[in-house]
Amino acid sequence: MENLEKIENLLRFTLTRDIGSVTVNRLLKHFGSSDRILGATEEELKGVNGLRSNQLQAVINARKVDPRAELKLAAENDVKIIAYDDPLYPKSLKYTPDPPYLLYVKGDLKPRDIKSMGVVGTRHASRYGREQSERFGRELAQLGFTVISGLARGVDTFAHRGALSVSGRTIAVIGSGLLQVYPPENRDLLAEIAGTAAVISEFPMNASPSRNTFPRRNRIIAGMSLGILVIEAPQRSGALITAKQAQEMGREVFALPGMVDQEQSSGCHQLIRDGAVLITSARDIAVEIGELEQNVSAEIKTVLSSVPAVDNKTQASVSVNTNTREIRILEMLGTESLHIDELCVELSLSAAEASSALMILELQGLVCSEPGAYYRKI
Repeated sequence: MENLEKIENLLRFTLTRDIGSVTVNRLLKHFGSSDRILGATEEELKGVNGLRSNQLQAVINARKVDPRAELKLAAENDVKIIAYDDPLYPKSLKYTPDPPYLLYVKGDLKPRDIKSMGVVGTRHASRYGREQSERFGRELAQLGFTVISGLARGVDTFAHRGALSVSGRTIAVIGSGLLQVYPPENRDLLAEIAGTAAVISEFPMNASPSRNTFPRRNRIIAGMSLGILVIEAPQRSGALITAKQAQEMGREVFALPGMVDQEQSSGCHQLIRDGAVLITSARDIAVEIGELEQNVSAEIKTVLSSVPAVDNKTQASVSVNTNTREIRILEMLGTESLHIDELCVELSLSAAEASSALMILELQGLVCSEPGAYYRKI
């Protein structure tokens, strides 16, 4: 009952205009819970740092929203709504600057999905791009990766299909509500993905896609993945934005070279010039990701190899393989939560370094995350 009340409260924000996840996460940190936000006085709301007048009014408006119709719609369509602190919530997604406080999930998320690779690219893929997207989707799935993409035309569609062709796991993150499939011709593909893995959205069930929803979808793709593979992308492409978001989160970026005189590959070539890893097969990616796996504890490797992970109590009692960076973070953290920016400043770490270390520590059961990129020791 307590969890249902929390979901209902958070849905009130999701269903209200002018209040996004950054604001809600800030409010959750300030007040501690959704019910305290909704019960706050206007003066108390004015005390929240950075809260604009339209956002204050949005909180007031959220109190009048009845979320029961949305919950009923989700239930009728076999959609789960999970909060940030739900055990089902993807752990790696918590390590983004702006994690969704609620996710709509059609299908099932599994612990093995932590070993995920995002595959993105242009909607206007060439024949080469379509063939390579399907090949990499297939090869990554055969190597045990969950393939994450955005269900868009072009590269996304063929990456999903490649994984499905070998009965692999693929997750679609969409930039609309789960009842507003875009593009419409991918409705059957969405159903197939939901039947074998999961389709995810942070938007209300009937929300339409827009130019503002796709960048928000892209940051979820980046946040859920160990790395991002860009198959084909022109210079001005949403795929390049996803790659940049991934780099800022400390994820690896991979790029597939193409023909030098084709605009569809110009963005990939620019990424390679800027330091992205040039790859020609999924095994190239596995080698690079293998170096990351060597730096994590045995418990994390268990999850990455698709074997059910031990519970947090067991993890916390195991001697962990921490490096100096992780030890310094543990020493600084206490029962009072700290923002990732504070850790970066105090320990002279980049956001990517801190994010990577915190993800390892949480998976080891030593640190827990809170909305808004705050962390504390367990």
